[in-house]
Amino acid sequence: MGQHDRFHRQSHKTALCGLMAALSVVILTWGSLIPFATFACPMLAMLCLIPAVCEYGTGTALVMYAATAILGFLLSSDKEIALLYVFLGWYPSIQARVNSLPRFPRLAAKCVLFSVSMVVLYSLILYLFQLDAVVEEFSEYSTTMVAGMLLLGNVTFLLYDRVLDNFSRLYHKKRKG
Repeated sequence: MGQHDRFHRQSHKTALCGLMAALSVVILTWGSLIPFATFACPMLAMLCLIPAVCEYGTGTALVMYAATAILGFLLSSDKEIALLYVFLGWYPSIQARVNSLPRFPRLAAKCVLFSVSMVVLYSLILYLFQLDAVVEEFSEYSTTMVAGMLLLGNVTFLLYDRVLDNFSRLYHKKRKG
């Protein structure tokens, strides 16, 4: 591979990841403008990692995730949305590795990753960051309701995981064809 080819590949990599990171940040900031987008916008922003994962691998995708997470946190007025991305946005980068596990350990790993991320995230939001709207909302919930929401969150995350799989397959198919 010649110098020109390496330069072209690096330029393409930088441009693609830069555009996808910018799109992710825009999606995260939209979350504060659109009612009920608290969970949808971070999930949509995570889809922007798929081209980086498919084209350049986990390392590049994690760098893109980190840049997006920092910019999203700094620029988004809704810190809950930004923190959701910070705590889950890395997942598309490691999804292929998790999917290489046998079925039961794979499902268990996905649920553990999601549950631990959410418990740590909301513990920080409630006790460290003390985001008033979230603290007020959670004060109205019983322990059973919080556990039910976590269970529902796991089901939603497993469905979203399938969406990520489908988008990755579609990306590969369109890229090759």
